[in-house]
Amino acid sequence: MTLYDAVVVGAGQAGLSTSFHLRRLGLDQVVLDANDRPGGAWQHRWDALVMRDVHGVADLPDAPVPPAHGDERANEFVPAYFAAYEREHALPVERPVVVRSVRDDGAGALVVKADGQVWRTRMVVNATGTWRRPFIPSYPGQETFVGEQWHTADYPGPDHFRGRRVLVVGGGASAVQFLGVLRPITDTLWVTRREPVWRMSPFNAEIGREVVERVAERVRVGLPPRSVVSVTGLMLRPQEAEAARLGAYERHPMFDRIEPDGVRWADGRHEPVDAILWATGFRHDIAHLAPLHLRSPRGGIQLGATPATATQSVVDPRVQLVGYGPSASTIGANRAGRTAAVAVRRYLSNPTSGREVAE
Repeated sequence: MTLYDAVVVGAGQAGLSTSFHLRRLGLDQVVLDANDRPGGAWQHRWDALVMRDVHGVADLPDAPVPPAHGDERANEFVPAYFAAYEREHALPVERPVVVRSVRDDGAGALVVKADGQVWRTRMVVNATGTWRRPFIPSYPGQETFVGEQWHTADYPGPDHFRGRRVLVVGGGASAVQFLGVLRPITDTLWVTRREPVWRMSPFNAEIGREVVERVAERVRVGLPPRSVVSVTGLMLRPQEAEAARLGAYERHPMFDRIEPDGVRWADGRHEPVDAILWATGFRHDIAHLAPLHLRSPRGGIQLGATPATATQSVVDPRVQLVGYGPSASTIGANRAGRTAAVAVRRYLSNPTSGREVAE
């Protein structure tokens, strides 16, 4: 059986960036992707999301994003860009492959298992992101609701909700975006656990560095990463101005329970709704790494504290994580891909290099 230098799990932005840099460094690799076709999580976005509404797609290494007119469907435009990138750089992607586990073989290598398939490798770069692990919190009475419940991952587009009263749950950028397109065409209600923090000043490079550092602080001590927006705060884009004028962003605290026709607060107030849209985020798709026992007592995977080890598991330096913590953005994923590839080469040259002591 082939012993690879690296197996990359996931072929989204972070996985493709990593694969590009591994190839540039002359390392033997394979990329395993759970999807049937190129595009990472982008191929699963709702049809109504067009490129003018996308917050931004960073260039993959050596390949600028093609110009867009704005009305292209994001779930077609970005996957086409990724597919062309895979072809032009001859990246060794195998799909569909759903990785079930990564284990130590007892002889210094890692064994990556999928359904009926096995790969042996010296290193694993995990680039699975979060899309396959949507999170919906549990509330009393949830199963009794007779209306529709949707998560961001299954969002059918704004036209589906015309004429219905929609409850949007969540305090992140996706909730703001959903309200922006829904409120002009139907009635909405917004609830969040915490009071939203709005950013009034423009987002610049200095703020970006501060954000990355604050998110990185958590993974350096083994805490679960938080979303970038939890640090940056929220901003309204010009296309959300009409929704704001109509009162879309008047926030309500979380309800106490769900009833067949709506939701009820602890003080007895009841609001009827026809649909609940859970914009409550995702969790990192890392269950296949469980056999390696990488999680710290604080609940997250602790990564290295230096720029050179920023993607490296402290518990097992044979595992690199990209698109995790501070690299959970398209720009961050690209940088992490290069960092991970260089770390793979460094570790293969000297397995004791870069080791850190877990706190």
